[in-house]
Amino acid sequence: MTSHAPTSQRPTVSVVIPVKDDGHELARCLRALARQTQTPDEIVVVDNGSSDASARIARDAGTRVVRCEEPGIPAASAMGYDNATGEIILRLDADCVPGKTWVQTMVDEFVSRPEITAFTGGAHFIDGPRVLRAPLIAVYLGTYAAVGVLTLGHLPLFGSNLGFRRDAWRSIRLRVHRHDPDVHDDFDLAFHLGESFAIRFLPDADMGVSMRPFAGVGAFARRTWWGLRTVLVHWPHDFPPLRWSRLMQGRTGRRLEMQPTEVQVR
Repeated sequence: MTSHAPTSQRPTVSVVIPVKDDGHELARCLRALARQTQTPDEIVVVDNGSSDASARIARDAGTRVVRCEEPGIPAASAMGYDNATGEIILRLDADCVPGKTWVQTMVDEFVSRPEITAFTGGAHFIDGPRVLRAPLIAVYLGTYAAVGVLTLGHLPLFGSNLGFRRDAWRSIRLRVHRHDPDVHDDFDLAFHLGESFAIRFLPDADMGVSMRPFAGVGAFARRTWWGLRTVLVHWPHDFPPLRWSRLMQGRTGRRLEMQPTEVQVR
């Protein structure tokens, strides 16, 4: 188990939750965040034009509510990151249920591994037929990871369970496709963070998610289109062979910079 850094040395943490008409699920998510072994310094709920009680539920729970009038998850997520004040930004969706050590696990890794900029975790389904939960999540996340690695040259980020350093966000915030509602926002974020920063998988970051991606053909097709759209908006600059070559050159250069200089004495 990772040892804890002294409280005075631990970074501040913001949790960002984009939401639209998901009041019931948001309330459940916020209850889970209230039970965390490490309380986040703030929770930023981005209301993306909800017509239900989502904003009121968030305020009643003591969160900071930010209104995003521009439609789409990319715009709402980016606005949440822009408004977050924590040194570490954690992201999950309104229909997620984080395990009670989720925040603490994420922060422990950021403290112990300062060379890593972003962490992404896995998930387990919390609804739908029990017999299908394990195989479907394996297929869903396994396919996403495989496609992501081939496309990006590194791990993708999973929007229901991720964290990154705020300084890194500030360096790429103007390059993300926040104004395109058909972009898969976490995949887009991975394109930009992964260009210059290290992303790692964190298996102990426990997260429960809804089986909504399999709610129907339309839901699955919509997510598939978002992924394809995200890839296409980055071409030709991030066409896989070009991106892989660029990343490899960058990694080689960083390794050479880290090697000690040999001084020859004659």
